[in-house]
Amino acid sequence: MTDAPSNIHATAIVIGKTGLLFLGPSGWGKSMLAFTCITEAQRMNISSMLVADDQVLISRRGQNVIAQCPPTIAGLIELRGTGIVRVPHIDEARMHYAVLPGNVTGEDRVPPANERSVVAEGIDLPVVRLLATAPLPLAVLMAALPDIGR
Repeated sequence: MTDAPSNIHATAIVIGKTGLLFLGPSGWGKSMLAFTCITEAQRMNISSMLVADDQVLISRRGQNVIAQCPPTIAGLIELRGTGIVRVPHIDEARMHYAVLPGNVTGEDRVPPANERSVVAEGIDLPVVRLLATAPLPLAVLMAALPDIGR
């Protein structure tokens, strides 16, 4: 059964066959981190595509979480301070992980094991945390989740 999609504020990409949904507050750097991951993967000859930036239509199809792009923004990503640029894209993809902001200091510096995030009503994903300042965000994600890019 297909649920009607929810429009959420996020950025969705695919690295290899792994769907990553970047979630967090406005200004965190979701778009720039996702763009950097796409370009890092391309340099490694790993297929990488944008699904959607800023607005992501999220739904469940059976056991799969699916991200779709509203047609009006297909292939466009906003790079804060630079503007809107065009990148390789696909219309929809399965999402595997929610990428959330990490915490540099304090008691939450090491996130809890098996953390999950509700991304829309009735839809959740396993979480991986990432600092906005990570110079090589894809390398960090691949260290935490070795299945990324496969």
